[in-house]
Amino acid sequence: MTSEPALSKLTPVLPRRADGQPPRLLYVGSEDWAFLTHRLPMARAAKAAGFEVHVATHVVDGRAAIEREGFVLHPVPFARGQLSPLASLRTVLALRRVHRALSPDLVHRVAVQPTVLDGLAAFGRPVPAINAITGLGYTYISRSFKARALKTAIGALLRFIVARDCGVVLVQNPDDRDMLRSIGIPEGRIALIPGSGVDVDRLRPTPEPDGPITVAFVGRLLDDKGIRPLVAAHRLLRARGTPVTLLIAGTPDPANPASVTQPEVEAWSHEPGIEWLGYVADIATVWRRAHIAVLPSRREGLPKSLLEAAACGRPMVATDVPGCREVAIAGETALLVPVDDAETLADAIGALAASPQQRAQFGRRARALAEQRFSDAAIGSAVVDLYVRLAAKSD
Repeated sequence: MTSEPALSKLTPVLPRRADGQPPRLLYVGSEDWAFLTHRLPMARAAKAAGFEVHVATHVVDGRAAIEREGFVLHPVPFARGQLSPLASLRTVLALRRVHRALSPDLVHRVAVQPTVLDGLAAFGRPVPAINAITGLGYTYISRSFKARALKTAIGALLRFIVARDCGVVLVQNPDDRDMLRSIGIPEGRIALIPGSGVDVDRLRPTPEPDGPITVAFVGRLLDDKGIRPLVAAHRLLRARGTPVTLLIAGTPDPANPASVTQPEVEAWSHEPGIEWLGYVADIATVWRRAHIAVLPSRREGLPKSLLEAAACGRPMVATDVPGCREVAIAGETALLVPVDDAETLADAIGALAASPQQRAQFGRRARALAEQRFSDAAIGSAVVDLYVRLAAKSD
């Protein structure tokens, strides 16, 4: 059941509920901000297609934005980064109450923790589910004993959850699809849709800025995202006499074991040529200031930051890893480098900094790729098609 985004506009025929009302789609995620930054395009597409959209998530400050979209919000006490049985039980019980109240026709779970906890919450209440495993995170990257044990447990739970309901596991790149096959998820229960969509109408190419060559990193400040090797590469470039400026847009994530510390990033911001922007609401303002997008990550699902950079026509330097290489294509839109290799990363940034022709060529091709394969319209169409097919199974 692999799926690629359909480029034509979809006009689905939705099954109705027994009372004649539209089908109910429930999103389950751990953070309201993550829903707004990564799931909003597909939720909008689902609403436009006729679904009644509900969102169950931990609410911090996203309530007004979610409700403005016409979605029904259900606050749930998720505790990211914790393995507390008591906290997990509270989340499962809260989600079970949501399931009892709504009787959803379809559930879209986002990331490993919501997939496992909502899978347990829905036990005895079978509902078609999309279990989105995006990027696979710290547990699948780390080589620690704790992470390996968690990976084994998560694999067993995923097999149980997928076997029990009539849904699918959704991935964003072929490498993650192959990994799921290797842990025993049947081919027919895996769907591949590359990313969550990027707004190519709002994010458009702009001329390169004046002044020194500027590279930008956008994302959570995690070691797994390659932020430390990037800072080391920047120091190497400055030591070689290449006056490159580094913009860092993002904040530490204390719930993630791979997060850098606040004092560490504050210290970086005092180094010559480094500017820490913190959280940036309008990401287009970052790409207008940058010549090159950089993401030296260890693994991704399909990185939103590179999709947005591509939409803005920016060339890329990224690691040759799952997820990144779907949009950062070697010799086409980007230069690719090995993981955790600051010297090679510095060489690649320096080479692209020295070649305005290559930057322009990569930027044009990146924009074309964003329009053709990763736009909100293309991804929304593919996701809604998947929703319709699965919702029909609950009829």
